[in-house]
Amino acid sequence: MFPGTLSYSVIGRALNKGIWNLNVIDIRSFAKDKHKSVDDRPYGGGPGMIMKADVIGSAVDEVLSKNKNTKLIYMSPSGIKLNQDISGQLTHFSNITILCGRFEGIDRRILDFYDFHEISIGDYILSGGEVACMVLIEACVRLIPGVVNNTQSICDESFTSSYKLEYPQYTRPAKWRGLEVPSVLLSGNHKKINLWKANQSYCITKQRRPELTGTIDGDIYE
Repeated sequence: MFPGTLSYSVIGRALNKGIWNLNVIDIRSFAKDKHKSVDDRPYGGGPGMIMKADVIGSAVDEVLSKNKNTKLIYMSPSGIKLNQDISGQLTHFSNITILCGRFEGIDRRILDFYDFHEISIGDYILSGGEVACMVLIEACVRLIPGVVNNTQSICDESFTSSYKLEYPQYTRPAKWRGLEVPSVLLSGNHKKINLWKANQSYCITKQRRPELTGTIDGDIYE
């Protein structure tokens, strides 16, 4: 499954250049029985299967034997919701290990014993943690210097500047199917353009994500 979408665009090019590295570990290779079982029925009953602590533990031990300071993360709908701040904080770690669950999840003792940091990408359920893992990786990698050529584009993105959503973007042609680019963007007056961008960003944030506007000084926009 990996690198999957991570092999494309700026993330893939950065991977090929060695700006970041990806090492995939097959947990099934640490299974204890001849059937290579990685899951079992949950104690106390309930639907589905739970990934086994002894199998995952062996895999984590192998990882820690090579890098004892790796940051341990488990993709879980019960985790802290991923945002731009968390992505930025994670870029300060030189090595990160992301555990992807399957079935009904993993034995809780793994998370407690190794002190995994649980992260969620949203309030919904996926069949496994792999897709969520790719989201987390891309969100972090694109913040690493040298991955995105135009660093200003990162600074202007949604959630990056005071948690505002990004302003609308336009390009050529100036008129398309009766719809025109806002005249201020064609004026060449950068002071007015910047004010328009700030105002649009604030208004969109206030309309769509009002809980974020508390972090913005609205006096300059209203």
